[in-house]
Amino acid sequence: MRSPAALLYDRFPLPEVEIPEGRWVELPRRGRTWLTDLPGPTPDAPAVVLLHAIGCTGLLTWFPVLAVLNQRYRVVTFDQRWHGRGIASERLLISDCADDAAVVIDALGLVDPIVGGFSMGSIVAQRLWRQHPDAVGGLVLAATTDHFRTTGTERLFHASMELTMGILHAVARSKVLSRASRAAGDMLQIEATDMGQWALAEFRSTSPWAVGQAVASLGRFHSTPWLPQVDVPTAVVVTARDWVLPPERQRAVAAAIPGATVHEIDASHGACVLQADVFVPAFVQAVNSVHAQIRDRRSLLQDA
Repeated sequence: MRSPAALLYDRFPLPEVEIPEGRWVELPRRGRTWLTDLPGPTPDAPAVVLLHAIGCTGLLTWFPVLAVLNQRYRVVTFDQRWHGRGIASERLLISDCADDAAVVIDALGLVDPIVGGFSMGSIVAQRLWRQHPDAVGGLVLAATTDHFRTTGTERLFHASMELTMGILHAVARSKVLSRASRAAGDMLQIEATDMGQWALAEFRSTSPWAVGQAVASLGRFHSTPWLPQVDVPTAVVVTARDWVLPPERQRAVAAAIPGATVHEIDASHGACVLQADVFVPAFVQAVNSVHAQIRDRRSLLQDA
């Protein structure tokens, strides 16, 4: 009988790339998380911080693009709270995830990094700019939105999820913490040579409870009023066949941010991994576009 990992790999072939090593990092007054920090080609290479999707880990969302970006940039990704080996806390709020990202940027001494996010990660990236604008040099938002609960079904889903998670929070947290700790330990024992097995372990390391908490917090997100105030170079990667976050909402985010560039791909919501051949070139192009704008701004300031 074939293993679950083999069956998963048969149905969703994964890009065959080397999985980089990570390490634990202690964030002052917040807890510890699992972080991957790939030095760039030069000591002064610009930095890119990548924020992952819901129910995933930093590596599981971003492993197809890391090596390509690393040819030019220092690349950092980490597990957000309650995902993978991320911070275990009393709550999971998107605003806290944004604060965590700011602490990571400060702890690593990154200056004006480009912050990229996919799906939930793009929401955290928006909140990061809102809460810590001085920590962000530019934004790349992939499969993003400016709000949820736009339809009756969405409103009912998010409201019920928020209520359910509130009721279950006190009862479930201790059990979830125990399971998450065991899962993190199990992940350390898996060699990153079997892509299907590795991906399945990464996916299983985030509990359904954590996903529910994140969904409930995402349902309260609404950046529409302040997106026109975003003052850093921004690119939006639109997944045009997305059934989770409609492409028209993604385009609306780009239209609301002054000067944002649009990089549209014929891909679905899982494009970061399942359609990496399409996603990776577009995402790298978006990062390069933002980097060029940052460089041009610096040149103008130096000449002024």
